[in-house]
Amino acid sequence: MPASAFSAFPDYYPADYQAIVDAATAEGKVILYAPLSTTTLRPLIEGFQTEYPGISVELNDLNTVVIYNRFISEAAGGAQSADVLWSSALDLQAKLVTDGHSLDYVSPESAHLPDWAVWQGKGAYGTTFEPMIFAYNKDALKPEQVPQTHADIARLITENLDTFSGRIASYNIETAGLGFFAITQDSKLFPEFWTLAKALGAASSRFYSSTGEMIESIASGENVFGYNQPSHASSYGRDNPSLGIVFPQDYLVIASRMAFVTAKAKNPNAGKLFLDYMLSQRGQQIIDGMGFHSLRDDVTGPMTREDLTKTYGDRLKPPVMGPELLEFLDQDKRLEFLNTWKSSLSAGQ
Repeated sequence: MPASAFSAFPDYYPADYQAIVDAATAEGKVILYAPLSTTTLRPLIEGFQTEYPGISVELNDLNTVVIYNRFISEAAGGAQSADVLWSSALDLQAKLVTDGHSLDYVSPESAHLPDWAVWQGKGAYGTTFEPMIFAYNKDALKPEQVPQTHADIARLITENLDTFSGRIASYNIETAGLGFFAITQDSKLFPEFWTLAKALGAASSRFYSSTGEMIESIASGENVFGYNQPSHASSYGRDNPSLGIVFPQDYLVIASRMAFVTAKAKNPNAGKLFLDYMLSQRGQQIIDGMGFHSLRDDVTGPMTREDLTKTYGDRLKPPVMGPELLEFLDQDKRLEFLNTWKSSLSAGQ
């Protein structure tokens, strides 16, 4: 079996890239930590192994906060850990990068990514383009009860409290890294954010750590509305006609799962191959089909960055892969934000 199923690499790859492939094949596997199941990642893993049949993928499906804590613990003890960390908790990923846990690897695909998705000199990359959206149950809400903007949420809750009370779902921002990122972005982009928070408290909103559990609760009618849902919720809607999706009309917070090869990876070459595959046109086309949406402009699909930009333009608010992501990891600032969030929820009750 050849080291790679490809007869040639793209012409912008370095001439000695085959040496990385040969070294990766000798390593034999890549250890991946990601908050995604084997079922979800199967298309990407199978695509990678089709191209590199001598390299297996050992996936550890972990919560974003667990990824951070487990990796830190393993690194401190010198234990074998992940070769690649891939997570939607951008602040926690940024903390690991700034603390020196990423390998400064310049992917040959980096020139084909938007500037904001490349953390220069750190080897960390955004890999997806995921708008944070609203979800709702079509059978439970009338069209005029469905928020179209962030400002609509507080108003409609107040006007329809009996309908929304105890039936709004969102992330538990203390346990879900993606939820914390989205909320803090809202607090900077939406001037009336704390009014919205009080309204969520007035409605006795319910908070989840699991994306799947949250979305399924909306689709089933247990909850009627979901605030700050990941855009791959739309894939659930294909199988459940009761689930409706709203792309907010005022602005769209964009989440992007950050990936990097770890500085002390046991299988660094296999890690480089897997990272490059995720960022390649081939890998991004698969990621787009999985519902996480491509950030490359040469990938086709109904919800790629290219497609969404044509529709929403500057309403899209992507993150910048860099130290700015650490803003709310300052312990005092984080605690202040969480306390204000809890106080606002309580004040609305």
